[in-house]
Parts: sequence; C-alpha cells; structure tokens
Amino acid sequence: MPEKTYFLVDAHEDLAWNMLTFERDYTQTVEQIRAMEARTNIPQLNGSTLLGWDAYQQGKVGLVFATLFSAPLRKKEGEWDILCYKDDSQAQTLYRRQLDAYHKLTEEHPGHYRLIRTRQDLADHLQEWREAAEYVLPETHPGEAPPAEKEDQTPENRPPVGLVVLMEGAEGIRSIEELPEWWDSGVRLIGPAWTGNRFCGGTAEPGQLTRAGFELLEAMADLGFVLDLSHMDELAVVQALDTYSGALIASHANPLSLLPGEESNRFLSDPVIEGILERDGVIGIVPYNRFLDSNWVKGMRRELVSIQRVAVHIDYICQMAGDARHVGIGSDFDGGFGWQHVPEEINTIADLQQLAPLLAGKGYSDDDLSAIFGGNWLNVLQSALPEDA
Repeated sequence: MPEKTYFLVDAHEDLAWNMLTFERDYTQTVEQIRAMEARTNIPQLNGSTLLGWDAYQQGKVGLVFATLFSAPLRKKEGEWDILCYKDDSQAQTLYRRQLDAYHKLTEEHPGHYRLIRTRQDLADHLQEWREAAEYVLPETHPGEAPPAEKEDQTPENRPPVGLVVLMEGAEGIRSIEELPEWWDSGVRLIGPAWTGNRFCGGTAEPGQLTRAGFELLEAMADLGFVLDLSHMDELAVVQALDTYSGALIASHANPLSLLPGEESNRFLSDPVIEGILERDGVIGIVPYNRFLDSNWVKGMRRELVSIQRVAVHIDYICQMAGDARHVGIGSDFDGGFGWQHVPEEINTIADLQQLAPLLAGKGYSDDDLSAIFGGNWLNVLQSALPEDA
C-alpha cells in the first residue's frame, strides 16, 4: 500500500447482482468470500471477488455507485444467470429486488453500509470519514488543517461505505410515470441502456435515441437524475449531450483511442470524450484487462497487463481535458469479471491505491490525485443530489 492513500469513490459496482446471483456477502472479507466460493463454479463464471469489507477499508473506499442491473433473456449466459427478464414488467421486478437488497443491507448492517440520497446524507457521511483521518479526503475548506490521525481504527469501528444507487439499463421503468417512485426509493443515477432497448442503442446493438428515449431523458432531468452515458451507442450519446439539461457522466467507460483495432461501441471515441468534457462530465476508467489492452482476452494470463495501463487511461482523459477534474475510477467490480481478469498488481480493490505513485510520477499533484480518486465524483454528487429527501 502506498505511504499516502486517498479517499476513493468507485462509480460502478454490481453489488446487488452478485448478492442475488451468487449470494455474495459483502460484509465479509475478500478471503472469506473467496474461500466459500472456491468449492463452487463461481470463479469460473464470474471470477474471484475483488470486493469485501476489509478491502474497502484498506483501500479507503468510502463511497460506491451501487448498480441495479439485469439483462434481457437474449443475453442470458446460462442457467445460473437468474436475473434476466423477458419483458419490462419482469425487468421492473428484478430491479426492485435489487433495490430492496440494498435497503436490507443498509438496514441490517448500518455499521458497514449506508444509502446516500441527499446532499446532507453525503455531507454527514464525508464528515464521519474525515474524522477517521487515515486518508486524503478532497479539500472542502481551503487552508483548513487536516485532523490528527487516529490510532484506534479497527474494522469494527471504521465508518461505513456509502451507497449511491445507479440504475444500469432503464427497462425496469415501464412508464415515465414510474420515475418518481424510483427517485423516492433512492435511485439517483440512470444509464438508459446496457444493450439496445426501447430507449436507445447500446453495447453491440447500435441505434439513436427513440421517442421514448427522449421522453425518458426529459423526465429524468426534471426530477434531477444524473445521466450515465456508459453503454449507450454513440449516436444516442451525441443526442443526449445536445439535449440533456441535467448532470451527466460516463461511470465506467474507457477511451477507444487507447485500444487499437477495437471497434466496439462500448468505448468512448475522442469526439464523445470531448463532448463529455464540454458538459463538465466525469469519466470512470475500468481496470479490466480487456478494457485496458485490446490484445488481451479472457483466458490469457492476468500478468500480461500492468496497473500502469490504468494510469495511462486516466492520463489520456486528463491530457484531453487539460486538467485532472474530469476522470475517476468506475471499476465495474464484480461485474462479470474478477481477480483473474485485472492487472497483475491488483488483488483487491484496495490495490487501486497503487495508482497514486504512478500518477504522481507523471506529475500529478496531491490535489490532482485527491480529485481523481474521489473528488471529481463528489463534485457531481454535491451539485446533483437534492438538499433533502
């Protein structure tokens, strides 16, 4: 672990999907989860977990955008893939089950996880982490001296991880009239598509925004949702950049230009990146080998890709932006890949702190690193979250 660590916000983790599909218990340690799953075929299906309570604390992961995710039946990968839907009504049921799972998790384990719905929730949460004082938290009061480090922080009395709910794919929204219900239940970010759907084109299924898609975006903006452009087809992204009046991000999407020979619409072209930057959006880099090196495919040795590639992708966005204020981490852990599929230096999410010295070596300051690790995502939330529920 680097000598100096930074408060980390991870903008994309498929926690509920794993909790319901594989019964993963994220109040346990990484070692405990891996030991339990070693006797099953889960490592072959989804990879070995990169997440656990100890890893969150060691890596100073204080806030996560926790997803609601289900796939259409045509993308079902096997009998084990139980969160697939045949129509919008079934999608709504599956998304609701995942949202209920987050409510249950935070209600039963308030010392481990808490839902963040409002600006006040966020402020209170950050204050609790600030008082722990074992990390570098984004500066909120210039010139204010950091609090003294505490020596009594144990896994039992450290602050909980905050969860901001992100709906990945909007097919659980059967009609625009249901949007307020999702908002009242705690959803704060929505990505309209995962693959192509009735709202717009998505990964591997191109297409522009439909009439329903434009109506969805208009209603989302009215309520204050943050728009997540990840997985949307480029035609739809360009339209959204031109028309969406609210805050927008790409929670987990890497630059296409760093993946030579890659043609998938899953990645961000330079014009799209420029559009996101012009809208003051933030882009989350995914530390998945397939998204870092276009020559790597599942089945290859993880050691063929280094965490240096993550720093390269982060630096690429910063160079385009001319600053370090528009990039962060969107790990996508444990979303269909795990330990076997990430750079060799990463054993758990805690090891993302190794990016700090790599980026410092490229000339990034403490303020820059604080922004990249968490501050940029916090800025989005502090401007987009409602004052109160």
